[in-house]
Amino acid sequence: MADKATSTVQLVGAGPGDPDLLTIKAARLIAQADVIVHDGLVSDAILALASPHADLISVAKQRSRHSMPQEAINALLVDLAREGRNVVRLKGGDPFIFGRGGEEVDACRAAGVPVEVVPGISAAIGSAAMAQLPLTHRDASSAVSFVAGQCKGLTDQDWSGLAGQGRTLVIYMGVATANAIADKLMADGVSPAIPVAVLENGTRTDMRTLRTLLADLGDMVARENVVSPALIVVGDVAANALAQDVLADWTAKGEIISEMRS
Repeated sequence: MADKATSTVQLVGAGPGDPDLLTIKAARLIAQADVIVHDGLVSDAILALASPHADLISVAKQRSRHSMPQEAINALLVDLAREGRNVVRLKGGDPFIFGRGGEEVDACRAAGVPVEVVPGISAAIGSAAMAQLPLTHRDASSAVSFVAGQCKGLTDQDWSGLAGQGRTLVIYMGVATANAIADKLMADGVSPAIPVAVLENGTRTDMRTLRTLLADLGDMVARENVVSPALIVVGDVAANALAQDVLADWTAKGEIISEMRS
C-alpha cells in the first residue's frame, strides 16, 4: 500500500477564549481535524467543537515550564502531516502575535510540509474590545505597540518611545514582572500617573478589568491576585474607563502624582 500523501498543517488562531469569536474558517477546520495540537490557553469551549474522533494533544506552556519544547512541537507537526492526518495546530489569540507561529511555519517549510495560517482575533484586540477600551482614539492615541513582558533583557531595553502621550502600550505575559515593568517605564521617563488597565481572562466569562495608575501597577497586581492570562494596557486610552474610586483613593492617601493630567 502506498504511503499517504503529506497533509497540510493548518496553523489556526483560536482567538482570546470566547468560541463565538472564532472565524468561520477556524471553526470549520477544528470540526474537520483528525488531530488538534493545542496550547493551554485554548478554552475548553473551543476544544468541544472538535470531532469526538479527533485526537487532542496538549502542548501547554507555562512560565519557565513547558510540557513540550518548541522544537518537539515542530517535529510533531511535521510527523503528523507526513502520516497524512488532517492536522490543526490551534493557538490562542493570533498565531503570529507572541504565538511562535513563525517558528512553526519555518519548521514546516524546511521539512517540505505544506502549511496554511488562519488568523485569529488577538488577545489584545479581543480583550480591549470586551472592556470597551479603545487601543486607539482620535483624542488620546494614534499608535499602538505590543511587547512581551518576559522578554530577555527587559531592563536593558528603552521603552520610553512606546508609552506616553498619544501612544498605547500593550504588554503580553507581564503579570509576573509587573513591578519591573512599571519601574522600567518610569525610569525611561513615562509618567507614574499615566493610566493603566489590566485585562484578565479576556473575553471569557470570568474576565476582570482592573484600572489604576502606572506607579501602582505592581501593587495592584499583587493585592488583586491577578493571574495569567492577562494583558497590561498603558496609556491615556485606559483613562476612558478609569474608575473614579481609584483616583479618589490615591488623592486621599496623598499619593496622586503631581503630573496627573487635568
